[in-house]
Amino acid sequence: MNPIRVMVVDDSVVVRKIVTDVLSADPDIEVVGTAVNGRIALGKLEQLKPDLVTMDIEMPEMNGIEAVRAIRASRSRVPIVMFSTLTERGASSTLDALSAGANDYVTKPANVGSVGQSMESVREQLIPKIKALTGRPVTPGPARAAAPLPPPPPAAPRTGPHKLPAVLVIGSSTGGPEALAKVLPQLPASLPVPVLLVQHMPPVFTRQFAQRLDRLCPLRVVEASDGTPILPGTVHLAPGDHHLVVRGGGARGRQALHTGLHQGPPENFCRPAVDPLFRSAVTAFDGAVLAVVLTGMGSDGRNGAGEIRAAGGTVLVQDQTTSVVWGMPGAISQAGYADEVLPLDRIPEAINRHLSGVAGTRPAAAVAGGAR
Repeated sequence: MNPIRVMVVDDSVVVRKIVTDVLSADPDIEVVGTAVNGRIALGKLEQLKPDLVTMDIEMPEMNGIEAVRAIRASRSRVPIVMFSTLTERGASSTLDALSAGANDYVTKPANVGSVGQSMESVREQLIPKIKALTGRPVTPGPARAAAPLPPPPPAAPRTGPHKLPAVLVIGSSTGGPEALAKVLPQLPASLPVPVLLVQHMPPVFTRQFAQRLDRLCPLRVVEASDGTPILPGTVHLAPGDHHLVVRGGGARGRQALHTGLHQGPPENFCRPAVDPLFRSAVTAFDGAVLAVVLTGMGSDGRNGAGEIRAAGGTVLVQDQTTSVVWGMPGAISQAGYADEVLPLDRIPEAINRHLSGVAGTRPAAAVAGGAR
């Protein structure tokens, strides 16, 4: 099949060459053009008709955020992957670009000793995202057209009683920041259960993202720290490069539960990963867990979702049509672990519905107007 056509936009000659060389070495990808700023990229978009654009942020004349806004204003839905720096400013700008309509981002190599190391860093981060966002197989093998997945099987039969949720756990990856910015603001400040969240993101980015969500949401949103009591009213976001788990409890009961952070090995190539959170929630809350898995590449969360469901919990996943990449939710759905497969705009209502029997839940009609 035809290779994926990519346009590389960056004002640095060195970065353009590194990215172009890395992508051109993959038989499934063809670099069809480059641009030194957003304005030139806009002019080339219609001519080159790329399948995907990589976009630097800091550029003269028209920066990457302005270019994303202009591309989306032209009604183009071409996938855009931002190139970001691992700094406070870079994280803030990247989140601005995602809000403007970019699909994902990769971080620029920092403090690497050679061009070869820089190329390897770009190869490992960028190529899987390009293939996922254009519907190609991410694993090595012959290129093939992406076919829609078959209809998901019905949820597997339960082997024990269903349990009323005592905690809400959420996992997301590619496309997750914007999905979360639509779901979490629809949950009321009076939500009767605590919330723990894993979004695949590097350090610095998670702190900035928590602050942004906190400004949007009736609930309080914080970057998780080790040893914080887990209580209703707060969303704990896993910090970059740390797994988030639930610890404590035992004879002292759920009031003694608290957040735990650790840097154990990556799971599903990720740290933070969704599966460690899901597993720990099953143990700490004796299966009384409501899990939500949103858009993302890979299969992180699938095994944990299976454990949640087997222990009496409930699993909701985003549907294929509204997901940027239907990897994580698709893996759970195909395994038969999803109680409901829903478009993004119906997930807040479903969360509130499943929590409606928990003491203190506000009526659904009051959700949208919840005060901080």
